[in-house]
Amino acid sequence: MSDVCNVMESLVEEHLDKCIKNAGVCSCELCRADIKALALNKLTPHYASTLKGNLITRIDNMRVQASTDVLAAIMEAISIVKTHPRHDND
Repeated sequence: MSDVCNVMESLVEEHLDKCIKNAGVCSCELCRADIKALALNKLTPHYASTLKGNLITRIDNMRVQASTDVLAAIMEAISIVKTHPRHDND
């Protein structure tokens, strides 16, 4: 049986930690989740079946063409969360 997943989630996850570190934004779980959710809401979902090997191939094929969009969405989300975190700035 195959399952379905949004390939964009994998691509956002792949770039998220490096972008957060480079931007110097809070990396707590709440901010990280907010950044991920905001970025994913900006991106068009791309669903793929998860048959063995199939998902990896699809991610590899999409990686180059989607990287620019993914990075732009993450950086926009970081800017929003950095300006309006949902916790106190300690």
